[in-house]
Amino acid sequence: MWHLLCTQAREFSLLYSVVEASPDKARCHWQAHYTFSKTGRLVINDIQANFVMKEGLIYAHHDEFDLWRWSRMALGLPGIVLGWSPYLKNKLHLTARKGLDRFIAQHPQYQ
Repeated sequence: MWHLLCTQAREFSLLYSVVEASPDKARCHWQAHYTFSKTGRLVINDIQANFVMKEGLIYAHHDEFDLWRWSRMALGLPGIVLGWSPYLKNKLHLTARKGLDRFIAQHPQYQ
């Protein structure tokens, strides 16, 4: 997903800090700044990331962020009106999944 984001986002920058780290888990905060490719709108997304570690590698990764805040920045009026709704959340999830599946198919090293 990071490779996909970095290739599609314009004007991308990332600030991060490690909040907690141990051999079996980690937690970090990051702030991604980028221009959302579908609308050309600036997004500043504050993200809390949780990782499960195995043998020094990331085994599982889960991000948490305010979707309504993100959708207002990324989508404008549709995000303001629908950004809180399960409908938009589901639509964004399905769109992101399709894009990720397409990206993985084009990059065999991730299969």
